[in-house]
Amino acid sequence: MDDTDRRLIALLRQDARMSVATLAAKLGVSRGTVTNRLRKLEDEQVIVGYTVRLKPDAEPTHIRAWMGVLVEGNQTRAVTASLLGEPGVEALHDTNGRWDLLAELRAESMGELSKVLERIRLIKGIANTETNILLATFR
Repeated sequence: MDDTDRRLIALLRQDARMSVATLAAKLGVSRGTVTNRLRKLEDEQVIVGYTVRLKPDAEPTHIRAWMGVLVEGNQTRAVTASLLGEPGVEALHDTNGRWDLLAELRAESMGELSKVLERIRLIKGIANTETNILLATFR
């Protein structure tokens, strides 16, 4: 990846729906160059998808939570694989500090969140968890 690729990715992070023509103009390159670079970045799986970001209160019925996960011994890979298979886990992060992993959880209701937490607690290799419900997002 060179500077043009990094600038292209930065522009797409701001607005993934920006047209190829607009991207080319902002980068000072041809549309063909942008198209080729996008294809290359997708083929190399640097870019793995495009998505929509919603403001946090756009879905007021959804419950979001953060879960810190402490893994027993050297079972991080197995626990990670299990958590990635859990539909209630929206994203999973490897971290340092008190928790080995940080999971972003999403549920339609408190009852559904309770079921997600139950399933996660049954995963072999998890020593401890702590869940915090997201009340508000400011930025």
